[in-house]
Amino acid sequence: MTTLAIINPAAGGGRCRTRYPDAVARAAAAGVTLDVALTEGPGHATQLARDAYASGIRRIVACGGDGTTHEVVNGLLPAAQPGEVALGFLPLGTGNSFLRDFSEDPGRHAFDALIAGKTRRCDVLQIEHAEGVLYSLNLLSIGFVADVNATTHRRFKRMGEAGYSAGVVWELANLRPRPFPMRLDEGAWDDTPLTFASFNNSRFTGGKMMMAPLANTGDGRLDVVRAEGMSRLRLLTTFPRIFGGSHVGQPGITSEQARSVQFREDTPVDVMVDGEVARLRLRRISTLPGALEVYA
Repeated sequence: MTTLAIINPAAGGGRCRTRYPDAVARAAAAGVTLDVALTEGPGHATQLARDAYASGIRRIVACGGDGTTHEVVNGLLPAAQPGEVALGFLPLGTGNSFLRDFSEDPGRHAFDALIAGKTRRCDVLQIEHAEGVLYSLNLLSIGFVADVNATTHRRFKRMGEAGYSAGVVWELANLRPRPFPMRLDEGAWDDTPLTFASFNNSRFTGGKMMMAPLANTGDGRLDVVRAEGMSRLRLLTTFPRIFGGSHVGQPGITSEQARSVQFREDTPVDVMVDGEVARLRLRRISTLPGALEVYA
């Protein structure tokens, strides 16, 4: 059976371009031959995955970071049925947040799982918005977290890693909690002003930030982490706690589980989906239980 490796050579600041040949060679030496397809720009991994599925390929490896995986998942769904496709990873990008749910050494763990053929069923988030549908293995965030990502991308991208710090400073200066009207499952609508909110399938984001310490990729639920209005000082003292997951339970920060979340957004808002920047008018986020088989 063909195994296709969809490789983003630009991942990891371009490091993937020089590192993937060795990873492919090591897989071949261990008995797993990978056909290679290189992406040529944003969105190309989605098209490659869609075309591969249409041609009958049922084993695909995403080689890059969280963004590459995000694109591949959106090429496979909604066509792929639960358990029909096995998705593997060669994490040669920057973040690789999703894989940290399974190991503190995600690169080795993902490679070993691929070679051993060890798979598990994982849930996927289905994100409905005014213009269509997206799918996510990791999370979607709104508010401060998404705003920093968007500002960094739009204003400070040319600064490299320093651009993220510039984005944080910019958004702190403009910090203003605001309502994002939503309701969990069939509960009451809530329009409490929030500093940020995150809707999580897995625990980690941004590499090592444990946004949702109680999340489980196979429980059929998403974890909703919400932070009510904060001052700049309180946000600065609370935000570092995300790296250890101890922000949850702090005053004004809650974590709840739901099968779906509905929104009443009249205008588009900046969102972060699996580390990617988007601007969406959200309608609903729901869990697709066991939608993908992954090597992990």
